Amino acid sequence: MTLALKTEDLAKTFPVGKPLFGPPKALVHAVRPTNLAVAEGETLGIVGESGCGKSTLARMLVGLLQPTSGRIEIGGRALDRADPAAFGRLIQYVFQDPVSSLNPRKTIRQIMEMPLVRLHGMDRAARAARIAEIFDWVSLRPEFLDRYPHEFSGGQAQRIGIARALAASPRILILDEPVSALDVSVQAQVLNLLADLKAELGLTYLFISHDLAVVEAVSDRIAVLYFGSVVETGPAESVFAAPRHPYTKLLADSAPVVGRPLGGAAEGELPDPLNPPPGCAFAGRCARATELCRRERPMLDQIEGDQFAACHHPIPA
Repeated sequence: MTLALKTEDLAKTFPVGKPLFGPPKALVHAVRPTNLAVAEGETLGIVGESGCGKSTLARMLVGLLQPTSGRIEIGGRALDRADPAAFGRLIQYVFQDPVSSLNPRKTIRQIMEMPLVRLHGMDRAARAARIAEIFDWVSLRPEFLDRYPHEFSGGQAQRIGIARALAASPRILILDEPVSALDVSVQAQVLNLLADLKAELGLTYLFISHDLAVVEAVSDRIAVLYFGSVVETGPAESVFAAPRHPYTKLLADSAPVVGRPLGGAAEGELPDPLNPPPGCAFAGRCARATELCRRERPMLDQIEGDQFAACHHPIPA
């Protein structure tokens, strides 16, 4: 198996209450040391509730945030944090809000040309040919190039955002809630487009979402984040059919299903990031928690086959 992306102990902390001089009053661990391995051509779904660290992790992977510690490898090569262009030629980001992610002062042609000039140094003729090719991939009309972002619907703007990411010729796309701001019918169109592009171009996806139905439909494997840590990983069908971590089960039970009462909503919230618990961060919400859970933080261990969970008392299969 050839790895497209790998992280080793990747972590991010943010200072809180930093005075003009001296150290900050506290540090918030937005992402705790995280190890991920994503194979070429794979779609890794990253799920978790708001505030669990999904977007912070994604922004480190594309160079929008500098990691506090750890290492990022793409194609077996460690990326130099001092060279943003190295990130851009290998990995690109598709944002949640398609319209606000596009510069309102520039035409779509100018937006599309930027990565072609900055990352690949293309001349005008080469840029025109490349843009025409990419617009054909995402089913956009050539006359859109001379319009501005506010002139497009959400679905059209998201196709433009995907086209802009593809202009860099990346191997990997980070898709951060790419359909959550769209109507349901448009969501299906964008998801089908992403599937076609992946098959045609051999792309690797990291698909971030809180919508478990969407993640299950598009992902090969799943990584579940809670309080900045990966608490469960495994093949998508295994994780959704038989979750081994209580938090994963809580997420699955909380997803709306026609004809089933909503569950899990009254199970509490994330711990205080300024006063994290000493043991398992989920212990305060977990019916299976024991004194061991409140005292010692569990590590991510193999439970069965390719399924891993960070739990002292995993749910039996």
